[in-house]
Amino acid sequence: MVTLLHIDSSVLPGEASSSRSVTAAFRKAWEEQHPEGTVIYRDLAANPVPYMTAAAWSAGYTAPSERTPEQSTAFAVREKLMEELEQADAVLIGAPMHNFSIPSTLKAWLDNVLLLGRTAGESPSAEGTPVVVASRGGSYAPGTPREGFDFVQNYLEAVLKRTLGLDLDFIVPELTMAPRNPAMSELIPLYEASRERAFEDATAKAMELAKRLAA
Repeated sequence: MVTLLHIDSSVLPGEASSSRSVTAAFRKAWEEQHPEGTVIYRDLAANPVPYMTAAAWSAGYTAPSERTPEQSTAFAVREKLMEELEQADAVLIGAPMHNFSIPSTLKAWLDNVLLLGRTAGESPSAEGTPVVVASRGGSYAPGTPREGFDFVQNYLEAVLKRTLGLDLDFIVPELTMAPRNPAMSELIPLYEASRERAFEDATAKAMELAKRLAA
């Protein structure tokens, strides 16, 4: 059986969140291909993981027999999160843009799973294909007024691909604020087209990845 690690981080619930809507489309297509598979789901907005502390960080570089009770307790959380990542055949992450970057809850998850010498370094232990949904209220494509304001894709590429060694792919619905912002009303058709492409990409990528893992 294959295992999908599905992580959502948007503060908005259900269909009010573009990233959740797209990850839901991916997961639906994935489960249709793997009805007997396992899905590990973490909603970081509803159930955030602990933020990094000195005890949790230092425990990663301290022998288990030498850890203090505080370090052992803190590292137990990190251990579970790292094991979920390492055991997953594929990883699906809903990563909306909050104030030009990822939600702090997603950053906390990344801080917990990144451990030099294990999940990061010369031989990263985590294997999988995260599909990152970078949902945006506007557009930050080259040539747009806010081209330099995107701190989501560059950051996630540095952490997930270059540091954790994962095979990274993006699905990016844009202009998601158009239906809610009167000043962006003329952009609604572009938003709708982008949203439709994102759903199509999510379904296609889920089916492609599922077939690749089944081969």
